[in-house]
Amino acid sequence: MVYEVTGCLSSQYFKGYAKLSKSEKIEWNNRGFSTIHAIVVAIVSFYLIVLSDVFKDGSHEELIIKRKSAVSDAIFGISLGYFISDLGMILWLFPTLGGKEYLIHHGLSMYAIFLALLSGQAHYYILMVLFSEITTPFINLRWYLDHAGKKNSKFYLWNGIAMSIGWLIARILLFIYFFIHMYLHFDQVKTMFTLGFYSLLTVPSMLAVMNAFWFWKILRGLKKAISRKTHAQ
Repeated sequence: MVYEVTGCLSSQYFKGYAKLSKSEKIEWNNRGFSTIHAIVVAIVSFYLIVLSDVFKDGSHEELIIKRKSAVSDAIFGISLGYFISDLGMILWLFPTLGGKEYLIHHGLSMYAIFLALLSGQAHYYILMVLFSEITTPFINLRWYLDHAGKKNSKFYLWNGIAMSIGWLIARILLFIYFFIHMYLHFDQVKTMFTLGFYSLLTVPSMLAVMNAFWFWKILRGLKKAISRKTHAQ
């Protein structure tokens, strides 16, 4: 529904939409789809982790590794549905919407979410990983501005700066906190079932490596954008 609404609104309010190729229109609509998902899961994850008392230390007798709620179950189901749908589109139009790294990212994300949803364990850690999706709107906006011919605008540059800062906070520093928290609560982590225990050790680690690699590419792109803007002045 979001995919279709994005196409309808874009055709009415953005003149350049009609000039896009068929594959570009599909990606344009798909990025609207991913933006809405990112905003929803980030808001819900922030609420459950920070604002609610579901996962706060000392708020419940139950181990934090085994805590869950109806809201976390619901958002995992929504997110799993998104990743399945998006993966289907990526495979259908491969490699237009993303290369092998996207397949790996989506595959790992689906596996981790499904395992947490099925077992009812490690919801706190999966929510932290889902919150990192907050960087997605900036990435999509960068693509939109590029295809709208605004690559040399100040807005494009400021979005790049915001994207870099957001990525540093949500995908680098947050993952550092993730591993520190897991280390401090390792006595609880060890109580998980065997597959869940080893998955919690390996899947976030692989995502962290990918995030670090993408952060390096983002910084390179930002450096080029700043250099281009400086020379233009």
